[in-house]
Amino acid sequence: MPRILHIGKYYPPFAGGIENFMADLLPEQQAQGDEVYALVHDHRLPGWNPVLPLHQAADPDWLFRCPSYGRLLYAPVAPHFPLWFSRLLKRIQPDILHFHLPNTSAFWALLSPSARKIPWVLHWHSDVVSSDIHKQLALAYRLYQPFEQALLKRSAAIIATSPLYQQASPALAPWQPKTHTISLGMDLKKYQKMPTPQDQQWAEKSWGDSRLRILCIGRMTYYKGHEVLLQALEQLPDVHLILVGKGEMRETLQQHIQQAGLSKQVSLPGYLEDAQLQALFTTCDCFCLPSLERTEAFGVVLMEAMSYGKPCVASNIPGSGVGWVVQDGKNGLLVPVRDADALATALQQLTQQPALRQQLGENAAIDAQQRFAIQPVAEQIQALYRDILG
Repeated sequence: MPRILHIGKYYPPFAGGIENFMADLLPEQQAQGDEVYALVHDHRLPGWNPVLPLHQAADPDWLFRCPSYGRLLYAPVAPHFPLWFSRLLKRIQPDILHFHLPNTSAFWALLSPSARKIPWVLHWHSDVVSSDIHKQLALAYRLYQPFEQALLKRSAAIIATSPLYQQASPALAPWQPKTHTISLGMDLKKYQKMPTPQDQQWAEKSWGDSRLRILCIGRMTYYKGHEVLLQALEQLPDVHLILVGKGEMRETLQQHIQQAGLSKQVSLPGYLEDAQLQALFTTCDCFCLPSLERTEAFGVVLMEAMSYGKPCVASNIPGSGVGWVVQDGKNGLLVPVRDADALATALQQLTQQPALRQQLGENAAIDAQQRFAIQPVAEQIQALYRDILG
């Protein structure tokens, strides 16, 4: 079986869709016989500062976290990364380098003679979208794009996470012959644990008395569309929203909640542990993902909600995989982007039609089992490795 070195941005306990996927994929690859390692950035400011690759005590022996010193436009600042990468190549001698993008640290491979001798698989989790909202990011992409295209040109294979995203991605357009669609997946066993009575009681108390319990989980950042969801709630006095996460938009959202008189309808608990999230998933009526741009390429959290049998209400973002994960009228409801009225109508529909809510949720649970289990996803990736290595 091949020896694989994954290069990612972060790894749990950092909260993110790519990170959660890696945390499910890598152990499954090991269970299927691959020898797997990972080099990521440490999301915490370093209390330690090793120049050479070392394990942190709490991590498995195949995971290496390179110290980083904050972020610049969402990219980790990690001056030790090239040295760590070079030393790990010599130590591990991988058969394949598997990059999870976007990640600026992957560009160091272009300068490494050792890395260029190894086949590369690029896992294309998202384009760097030239945002209409985030002007600095749009400007920075002009500098990023040549290196991105150099990585794509050098790669042996590219993995897109949905057919919609593969077809819509401008960056992938020249490289379609070597691009393969393999869905993201998850370890369903993680999401089949029942909450403890204490966590269940906490969740029930958190929801209060409302006709519809809406859960939304995600970083409070520019493309997530949380403000649109709050606008929709202004039309729905009998629902309750729990919006889980942290980020630079938190204060803006708090001001919106106060000014719109939504304080009794919206809870912002911040970061929560897995046990509390499980309790909220178990007790909510539906999950909402109101994102605005193709930066929301897939919506890993949608899979998680579906595994609990919850219908999902999401933005139908053109060119995003969200509209592939959520199938309108089957496992959830899709609404136009930035349309608070349409979002309110969809949520009101779930409020007034519990039978529809139940049917969508049952279909969502079936989809989670049939479309998003991690084992067949890992098998498809393993088959791709075999094709590359001959």
